[in-house]
Amino acid sequence: MTPCLYAGEVVHQRFAPKVHRLRYHIFQVLLDLDHLDGLPRLMSRNRFNLFGFYDRDHGPDQAGSRDAPLNVRMRTLLTDHGLYHDGDQLYLMAMPRVLGFAFNPISLYFAVRDGRVTTVVYEVNNTFGDRHSYVLPVHGDGPIRQHSDKRLHVSPFMDMKDMAYDFDLIAPGERFALKINLRQGERDMLFASFVAPRQTLNDRNLLRLFFVMPLVTLKVVLGIHWEALLIALKGITLKPKPPTARSSISVSGSLRG
Repeated sequence: MTPCLYAGEVVHQRFAPKVHRLRYHIFQVLLDLDHLDGLPRLMSRNRFNLFGFYDRDHGPDQAGSRDAPLNVRMRTLLTDHGLYHDGDQLYLMAMPRVLGFAFNPISLYFAVRDGRVTTVVYEVNNTFGDRHSYVLPVHGDGPIRQHSDKRLHVSPFMDMKDMAYDFDLIAPGERFALKINLRQGERDMLFASFVAPRQTLNDRNLLRLFFVMPLVTLKVVLGIHWEALLIALKGITLKPKPPTARSSISVSGSLRG
């Protein structure tokens, strides 16, 4: 696994309570959290640039730890649950800041040991400023299939009762694929996917993507609110947001498939 870019199409398909579908293009960067000193010139760490990576945009955010580097916080999180060994590599896959702005509905962390992904952390952010990290160990080889109860209120049009995620992904390589199915009991509620080929992480590709997908992170936020308006116009009522911690974590060893 090496740092790179993935640019592709995101698909969202709601099945209930009303059918609603959307498609849009994004790109994400895959970064080695222990080797961030070799970023392209157009991408900086913790300072403004055309593209940026800021440690504080990601990871566990409990009081007393939020100023620590991201790799330190993630290593502590995984170690506390017996999921990190000395020598493991830590990677983050997320959208970078673009002209200082970032919002990631979901970011992924990969703990890698001897070339094999041992743990995936699905870091989910909602537009209310809350964040939840689903820490899921990987069992077996091949495509990664994982399961977790839903812990964070994301869509204001869906409640939390009996909700669960099925994650199905192909770890970053020449191709990356993530498919998420949200279920309420045995009923499919929502399907989302992101599939993309690998591209070299360099200034040329970053500059090209800046013009192909200008202000992509801002467009994601605007798109979320626009789609919310379209869903509301279909007559779907808002669900109350339960009290939620600003940053929370759940760990599960459950595996499906």
